[in-house]
Amino acid sequence: MQETDVAAPGKHGRPEGPRQPLWVEEPATRRRMPDPVRTAAVRAVLIASLTLIQAMVAFLAELTGSWLAFPIVLSSVASTVVATWSVLDVWVTRQVWNQRNGVVSVPSSSARQLRRERRAARRAARTAERDGARIRRRDAGRRLSRA
Repeated sequence: MQETDVAAPGKHGRPEGPRQPLWVEEPATRRRMPDPVRTAAVRAVLIASLTLIQAMVAFLAELTGSWLAFPIVLSSVASTVVATWSVLDVWVTRQVWNQRNGVVSVPSSSARQLRRERRAARRAARTAERDGARIRRRDAGRRLSRA
């Protein structure tokens, strides 16, 4: 091993020289969730965690025979309904975002095909409009020269 490969020990016995970073940034394997979907997901996680905590409190209150057990169990049932709704909200928000923004996972998807067709139709319409304008200008020039 060469001397340049190993840093010389410093004052405290630790090698001196260029330090290695604590961590190395790696590119994400998946893209980040859209903001509305992430907001709904965070909301769902918070509601679900509070529901689980409430269910545990209800269970413990039931074990101890507390008078609060019955109201807590009723509110836990209501919280379970709300938590289910919040999880469904994440799914619906994701579907709506995907439909509005045309996010697709495969290259040969119907969304991209529709966009291609729309672009081609717009291009054809612009070309037809330009050609029509040229013909009208040419005809207008002939009429003026005949007069």
